[in-house]
Amino acid sequence: MSTTAIAFRPGEARAQRGAAELPASRSVTLEFDDNQLLPLLYGEHDRNLARIEMRLGVRLASRGNRLTITGAPERTEVAEAALADLWRRLQKGEQVGTAEVEAAMRMAEGVQEADPRLPLQDIPAIRTRKGAIAPRSPAQAAYMEMLARAEMVFGIGPAGTGKTYLAVAQGVALLQAGRVDRIVLSRPAVEAGEKLGYLPGDMKEKVDPYLRPLYDALHDMMPPEQVKRRMEAGEIEVAPLAFMRGRTLAHCYAILDEAQNTTPAQMKMFLTRMGEGSRMVVTGDPTQVDLPPGQASGLHEALRILDGVDGIAVARFAERDVVRHPLVARIVAAYGRADAAASRSREAARGRAGLEKDGTGK
Repeated sequence: MSTTAIAFRPGEARAQRGAAELPASRSVTLEFDDNQLLPLLYGEHDRNLARIEMRLGVRLASRGNRLTITGAPERTEVAEAALADLWRRLQKGEQVGTAEVEAAMRMAEGVQEADPRLPLQDIPAIRTRKGAIAPRSPAQAAYMEMLARAEMVFGIGPAGTGKTYLAVAQGVALLQAGRVDRIVLSRPAVEAGEKLGYLPGDMKEKVDPYLRPLYDALHDMMPPEQVKRRMEAGEIEVAPLAFMRGRTLAHCYAILDEAQNTTPAQMKMFLTRMGEGSRMVVTGDPTQVDLPPGQASGLHEALRILDGVDGIAVARFAERDVVRHPLVARIVAAYGRADAAASRSREAARGRAGLEKDGTGK
């Protein structure tokens, strides 16, 4: 793939005749060397190109094996980098669909903001026997670096950002490489106890629905028969948080998911299970606490108490890092705006109440 670039200002002739000059634009022409891959790059009915145009505000025009990108200079750079990344995927035999197109644009935007000289292929990937799992956002790339080097990592942010999925992927990679002896995946079952008493089955059957997302992530990383065999051998354990009490997790990769629903005592209990040769990952969304009213979240407290402790890394995700369906990111943003507005209203109401109290006290 080769590139030629031409900088120009559309509307210069009109500007000379007294019309307002339009913003500077840039035109880049990409030339591809494998016509058989072009339909896969463009997508059915040029769907991938249309998505890039809509998201980045550029114009894409194809002729033969050439594709011209026209738009604002910084937007054309992002489109060029994203298309180059997608082309590399196709050359390696990987699939390119809607998710990959969105990820390529998100990564290109992040790299441009952080360091325009950083090539996308330098971003780390987690390798499992089912294939390489690459980051789909700059925040995921930073998170994956933390998972590779830190003994304890907190992944904090909204749903759909890949916190748990990547943590499980790293655990599977370490287990398959023989760097840990086992994986322990845990979640607090908030409704465990009397509220589950009416459900049929034993305790495992009662709490399994709360652990299902962890099972799903495992099956994405490994063939089902291997998951079953390793679980039977004790190399993979999926258990509610209450089952962790009194244990020492040595040579183990432990994940605590949905940690916002732990109590401070439960969080301290889990963190102090860490044994020799172990790693821990704690994931959660502080805005989605399901604990009873008035009950403090162990995740909130842990982040406050452990701030700055050597050996602990914290990855923070935001709305723009959501990598599920694009609508999910907009839903998260809408709820965030609603929560912020409600918070401002409460503050204003408290302020008015304070003024009224001061007035009546005179």
